[in-house]
This record gives sequence, C-alpha cells and structure tokens, in this order.
Amino acid sequence: MESKRILVVDVGGSNVKALVSGEETPVRKESGPDFTAQQMVDTVKEITAHWEYDVITVGTPSVIRQGRIVREPVNLGYGWVDFDFEAAFGKPVKLINDAAMQAIAVYEGGRMLFLGFGTGLGNAMVIDNVLAPMELGHLPYRKGLTYEEYVGNAGLERLGKKRWREHVDFIVDMFYNALEPDTVALGGGNAKHIKDIPPYARIVPNVSAFIGGFRLWEDVSL
Repeated sequence: MESKRILVVDVGGSNVKALVSGEETPVRKESGPDFTAQQMVDTVKEITAHWEYDVITVGTPSVIRQGRIVREPVNLGYGWVDFDFEAAFGKPVKLINDAAMQAIAVYEGGRMLFLGFGTGLGNAMVIDNVLAPMELGHLPYRKGLTYEEYVGNAGLERLGKKRWREHVDFIVDMFYNALEPDTVALGGGNAKHIKDIPPYARIVPNVSAFIGGFRLWEDVSL
C-alpha cells in the first residue's frame, strides 16, 4: 500500500514554514505577532498549492492537550484555541507544540531535554520514548522578566550577543541540573549564536523540526 504523503507545518513567531514528505526544500512566508489560525491556514494553502498531501502535522508555539490548543500562543495573534484545523484544511491534522515537534525529531533514546532558542524559548523532554511538553520559558527568571524574555529574540536584541550567551549558558546548565536529562539538544534559529557547548549538549539543525512532524505519523514507538 502506498504510504501517505505528510505535510508538516512549522508555525513560528517570525515565519510559517512547510515541507511535504519526499521533498527537500521547505517553503515559507512571514507570520508575526498578529498572525491568526485562519491566516495560517490560508498562507499554508497558498505556499503549498503545488504539492499533493494526505495528512498534516501542525507545530505551533501553543499549549496543546489531547490534540487541542488550550491556550493562545504568546508570540502570535488570537483565534487558535478550539480552531477546527481539520475542517479548515479538509485533511486529517495532528497538532503538536513546535518545540515538542523538534524534540521528537532529534530524540535518540533515554532522557533528552530540548531547548529551542528562537522568538521565545521552546522546551520539551522525551523520557524513554514518552514526550513531555513543557512551558519553562514563561516562568519568572530575573527582574520580573521570564526566561524567554532573556534568551529569546527580545533578550538577544536588548542584551547583545555576549551577555545573551552568558544567560544562555547559565539557563542551560540550570535546567540540566534540575531536570536530570541524559542529554540536552539545543535548537531554534538562534542556537547558531551559542559558542560554549557543554559536554552533555549538542546543537541540532532547525530544519529537523520537519522530521519530527513526519515521525509523529510514522513512528509508533513514540
């Protein structure tokens, strides 16, 4: 039987990107702080009109429980909670937190913590093949600001690379000691700015998020 063609959509605070199984080059278009769920669907249909696909994975920077978005994303517009993505796309859809999608893409066994440095601070753990999404980035850190306000895009722009790296190093080490993973995967668009990689950590490519979206349909062990 012919395998399903899977479209993976990675919704970020700056861009929405998409890739279908069997292709190598993602397509993208700008998103932004006012980007709504309906705009995302319309944008994805536009930029993927040249592709055929059967099922869809949508990774969003949202809290997702039992396959539903239950909290509006911090870095996007409104209208995501309870939005009917399957009706809007006319295809079967699996929703997953965007950091969790990248975590399962790079998971190789044991206890792994994923930290994604981009618009915000995405994070998730995979523990013996079981995914545990997290929202550590929104916890208070210093001076009334959250972790992601220090090591997300806003923090990078406010602090500059040198001071930003100091906070990244501290936070990575703190989460490693608190959560006790075997390994830490560092991803996201700003991971390329990290210099001192601790021995328990590794940088993973941002495009690997698409692998997680494919794996969600294909890998029954997760």
